[in-house]
Amino acid sequence: MTNALLRNARLIDPEAGTETLGWLRIEGGQIAEIGAGPRAGGIDCQGAYLAPGIIDIGVKVGEPGERHKESFRTAGRAAAAGGVTTMVTRPDTATPIDTPEVLEFVTRRAQEDAAVKVRPMAALTKAREGREMTEIGFLIDAGAVAFTDGDAVTTDPKVLSRCMTYARSLGALIVGHPQDPGLSLGGAVTSGKFASLRGLPAVSPMAERMGLERDLALVEMTGARYHADQITTATALPALSRAKAAGLDVTAGISIHHLTLNAFDVGDYRTFFKVKPPLRDEDDRVAMVAAVRDGLIDIICSMHTPQDEESKRLPFEAAASGAVGLETLLPAALRLYHAGALSLPELFRALALNPARRFGLAGGRLQPGTPADLVMFDPDIPYVLDRFALQSKSKNTPFDGQRMQGRVLRTWVDGAVVFDRQNGAQA
Repeated sequence: MTNALLRNARLIDPEAGTETLGWLRIEGGQIAEIGAGPRAGGIDCQGAYLAPGIIDIGVKVGEPGERHKESFRTAGRAAAAGGVTTMVTRPDTATPIDTPEVLEFVTRRAQEDAAVKVRPMAALTKAREGREMTEIGFLIDAGAVAFTDGDAVTTDPKVLSRCMTYARSLGALIVGHPQDPGLSLGGAVTSGKFASLRGLPAVSPMAERMGLERDLALVEMTGARYHADQITTATALPALSRAKAAGLDVTAGISIHHLTLNAFDVGDYRTFFKVKPPLRDEDDRVAMVAAVRDGLIDIICSMHTPQDEESKRLPFEAAASGAVGLETLLPAALRLYHAGALSLPELFRALALNPARRFGLAGGRLQPGTPADLVMFDPDIPYVLDRFALQSKSKNTPFDGQRMQGRVLRTWVDGAVVFDRQNGAQA
């Protein structure tokens, strides 16, 4: 069913920055009409919140090559349960997505198996090795929405500048991972007293600033469109601010883990808290929340990175980095709302509106004529998270056993219900 009337809902409009009690009508898979106040008939949302579906940037799915960690089917189910209606996927798979043929395979698998929309990114250089540029034009024709080598930083500035120059000529977006690879090599946690006490190899926050400033200098030289996948340290913010003030076409993101957790959460070598870049000090976390509120950091994402038990049940230094986040992105983000740090329109500006704008996607807003990609949620439902109840194949969440507040009730993609908690429906 792609036609419906949803009434008595608190409508979150990130574009207008408003929260209004009203109704929304879906017709032909699109938002047809929106209004304030009461309305007869349709589905009574009973005062639940209704917002644009989340667009999650940087999701890793294990196809091709690592289906045992995550498939498009399980990632799609996790996304739907988390209110994510579009996944923008990463190309750092076991077989990198660096040719039109691999990209077409991934696109076909996603269309067949995923309950939500999937928009793939492609590799910037062949095999993500930083030596030779991929066929950016052909990959755009095959459906790539952006280009990135993920955490495989291109060390040769001449190669990166050529990639940026060519990408600019095609209007393509480059997603960078700001990190100086030499300084950060082998680092498992952020440097400081805690890292020293734990005897863990550490990386200075300066590695992020150095990597960002190098990338921004090349953006200034080439005029490329650039998005920093994660800015997590206060020391990197001045460079980002200067680039935006200078009119460079630059945006930045951050993972929900870096907004809600800090370096001390590693505790007694808890590898589910090992992410990349590593969790930062509390002062950095607070500065990042302020940067999101002020619009300096544009996008909040999950950086969903599934890892199997064998990869995580290792000494902290040897354990794989990453955490699943599709299903926990919204409830974790609601911690910021409950703390009074961000309003719901501000949250959904970073979760839905800005990702849609930056990656050229149709969703992310509550406007007639846009796709009816929606999430209905109750921000006040409390529960204790059980990782084994997650839809993802891998269960490596740092929120296991933690008290959460906020549940997704229903998710629509193009007006069709893909998740319904009350009726147990799951696409």
